Amino acid sequence: MRSTEKKRGRAAVVVLGDIGRSPRMQYHALSLAEQANLEVDIVANGGSDPHVAIRENDSIRLYQMRSIHLRGLSKISSALALVIKAALQFVILVWFLCVKIPRPDVFLVQNPPSVPTLAAVKLSSWLRRSKFIIDWHNFGYTLLGLSHGRSHIIVKTYHWFESYFGRMADGSLCVTRAMQHELAENWRIKATMLYDQPPEFFHPASMRQMHELFSRLQNDIRRPNGVCDCVSAVAAQEGLDTDEAITELNQSSDTLFSSQIDSNIFLKPNRPALVVSSTSWTPDEDFSILLQAALMYDRRVAAALGENDSIVEEKLWMDISNGEQQLYPRLLFVITGKGPEKKKYEEQIKKLKLRRVAFRTMWLSAEDYPLLLGSADLGVSLHTSSSGLDLPMKVVDMFGCGLPVCAASYSCIKELVKVEKNGLLFSSPSELADEFMMLFKGFPEKCEALKSLKDGALATSSSSRWSTEWESHALPLIFEASFLYN
Repeated sequence: MRSTEKKRGRAAVVVLGDIGRSPRMQYHALSLAEQANLEVDIVANGGSDPHVAIRENDSIRLYQMRSIHLRGLSKISSALALVIKAALQFVILVWFLCVKIPRPDVFLVQNPPSVPTLAAVKLSSWLRRSKFIIDWHNFGYTLLGLSHGRSHIIVKTYHWFESYFGRMADGSLCVTRAMQHELAENWRIKATMLYDQPPEFFHPASMRQMHELFSRLQNDIRRPNGVCDCVSAVAAQEGLDTDEAITELNQSSDTLFSSQIDSNIFLKPNRPALVVSSTSWTPDEDFSILLQAALMYDRRVAAALGENDSIVEEKLWMDISNGEQQLYPRLLFVITGKGPEKKKYEEQIKKLKLRRVAFRTMWLSAEDYPLLLGSADLGVSLHTSSSGLDLPMKVVDMFGCGLPVCAASYSCIKELVKVEKNGLLFSSPSELADEFMMLFKGFPEKCEALKSLKDGALATSSSSRWSTEWESHALPLIFEASFLYN
């Protein structure tokens, strides 16, 4: 950190989206305030709350814009709606960046979205004599191409816009070596590579933190609306599905996963394995892969244990409630996130006939999400990247919590996931189901493959942190922009 007696510099972090769902830009804001010693203004759309570290930092101010929705016009002409929406967003962005916030020394903008963000920030930087830095998370035109096709005129226009204004920036950061190479070779943009790294509040949860988290989530886990499965049914058989029982449980020392006796907290030996996946419920993450893999796991376990279709689920669940421990555990998938396809998949989940697998969808606070990752047994990433050049930040967060990962395979994922060291890759539902069978056999005590991957994930988490990488790679670019420009 550098100190100076002159007036502190100022940076503006710009996100044309929900800042609560943009963790990398939140981490940038914290580093700009704490490591670069700058005053920071965040200009973003409203929505989810950012992390408490952002909200409580006196050097960071949040300016929230209203999201624009033109649903009526979209039904008439989607192209016209896109143009009008972009024009309105441009005006609002320029108003916030040139009028509402104090003059910054540097603008740091998230891309995508590119339209109209890059043009609005470039104009504002020229009017306010500030520097303009882009943080490339992906390419916006490739995301648009998922719904329109790469050859569509709108996608080609978007591509031109993104590359033209991308070259006008005073500096660039990007998330992978593959993206850095693409920007240099085909876009004529020199970018500094800054890998996503977990901040310090992503770490393995202590036994007490796990127990307290599971206690807070009791109601959501044990009694979901309209679903009877290996978690809710066992709770019903134990008389734990009534309002009174749930209330007592929330105040008691017992959870689905853990128990407390006096001051001692321990994990239950017949608990389900906790598998976590975070998704934006968008087309670049095919959630049906996880549903099919879960169904295959359920069927393959039944076959491996010699069960036939005549065995009634209620008897199986009664055995579980009586404490019976089997070679393969129940799996509880907790899926976090918000997005357009969530309800569609929730309806599909309700129709599945599963004996040993249960799903829960929920949205956690920015403070509870790291605790969930730090309490889980395995993470799953379905991200495949519209460009094939970015990496899933959710996997970075999982490694930060010492959580091994099964990740969908694509071109640059091996920059992050080291196969058989901190995770595994899959290309089909069957491969993912095979990995579940291999990793969870003998759970919780005799699953050596899972324990080995967890050790690798812990080693990955201790090797580097966001603050260290940011100071080495981003800080020089920020100081050049914010202090050498007059």
